[in-house]
Amino acid sequence: MNRWRPLVVSLGFCLVLTACGGVPEDARPSFAPTSNPATAATSVAPTTAAAPPTTPTPTTSTTTTLPPPAVTTGAARLVASNFAILDGQRVGLIANQASTVGGEHLVDVLNNAPNVELVRIFAPEHGLRGKGAAGEEIGDSLDPGSGLPIVSLYGEIRQPTADHLADIDVLVFDLQDVGSRFYTYIATMGLAMETAAQTGTRFVVLDRPNPVGGDTVGGYVLEEPQTSFIGPYPVPSQYAMTSGELARAVVGEAWMDNVEGLNVEVVELDGWTRDMLWPDTGLTWIPPSSGLPEFPSALAYPGSVLFEATELSYGGGTDEPFFRFGAPWADGDALAETLNAVGLPGVRFVPTTFSPRKLPRNSGEPRLTGEELHGVLLEFDDMYIFDPVATTVHVHSAFQTQASAAGEGSIINRQSAFDLLSGTKRLRRALDGGVAAEQILAEMQESFTPFLEQREPYLLYD
Repeated sequence: MNRWRPLVVSLGFCLVLTACGGVPEDARPSFAPTSNPATAATSVAPTTAAAPPTTPTPTTSTTTTLPPPAVTTGAARLVASNFAILDGQRVGLIANQASTVGGEHLVDVLNNAPNVELVRIFAPEHGLRGKGAAGEEIGDSLDPGSGLPIVSLYGEIRQPTADHLADIDVLVFDLQDVGSRFYTYIATMGLAMETAAQTGTRFVVLDRPNPVGGDTVGGYVLEEPQTSFIGPYPVPSQYAMTSGELARAVVGEAWMDNVEGLNVEVVELDGWTRDMLWPDTGLTWIPPSSGLPEFPSALAYPGSVLFEATELSYGGGTDEPFFRFGAPWADGDALAETLNAVGLPGVRFVPTTFSPRKLPRNSGEPRLTGEELHGVLLEFDDMYIFDPVATTVHVHSAFQTQASAAGEGSIINRQSAFDLLSGTKRLRRALDGGVAAEQILAEMQESFTPFLEQREPYLLYD
């Protein structure tokens, strides 16, 4: 069953609006958890944890040998084990452009494995090769390299059907997530898990690092009325878990219908610890979507995606999406002075003037294209203590103060979208009501503190 109705206007990487008017309450699909308890999933890793295959370095007059990555992904461990847990199995693979091992796409690796039969590929938002625009529906197709069918999970359907799994034994999930509740890959994972449970199909997660770490949690826990494809689970905006850990929680906490009894098998990471950010992993950053071209954008994204639902530019059409903000009426010098005086951890604010432009990596026109905008650019002094959600609340408050002084109204111009992204109506009402940023952040902490204990049984890494 397709639980998610097609929506037509994109917001960042997520579809949340219909005809620019928000998702009507009676049209929003239900993603409520079941009332029955579920058994927590188990973690399974291959017996061999050797380093992944590496691409030979071309020989020149001076040979440079790059050190191996500090972290070995679940996909790399699977390959190093000679596909032990998939031996003799018919496989379906949920993958995109970041699903690589040693520079080779996992589709090709599996398709060439003599002891595995890759039957079908499933593609999330943006498609198998990541070429689709944010919110753009993708049709089914054939993979030109392997000739295998690609079933789009971001087109007419959002969920594999029982027929899709009828001729496979195991469904493998290998998507690079970014640790943010509104990034749609985790909703795709949950819906696929549901079909796997209903059909008795094994479900394997090839774990990948959470790029923004496993310690920092922020934002309100999603409230049930805001449940949607960009808010599928009652977790904070930044939940600090890997996909494998989250999949275990989805089963254990019954956050999806009909997943009772599903044994989620997680091929664990080797070498990853919760205090790591992406640069510590030694892995190459392959943009999981075109809007996150480099790691700093992903670092800021758990908070600054909220600016998608405002009249501000969030840096789309620049080289700093999600950490450059501006508006035609703003005073960048005053904003930087105000925000630097707060002393937020790990970040400085630099005045900036910029004009968004269409970039080759994006298919659409960015907001406020060609207009001269004034605002602030984030400079990260210490990424390890940077708090994206707290920073966003303060930046929003500073811009709103200037807007109000200039006789403008609320800078939030898509209320329903803002509420879906923030997971609650409380944040919008507090920001529009002039509630102090520190008071808002204290209420957020009160919201997410119980989650810290709730997630504990599902964590796999120290």
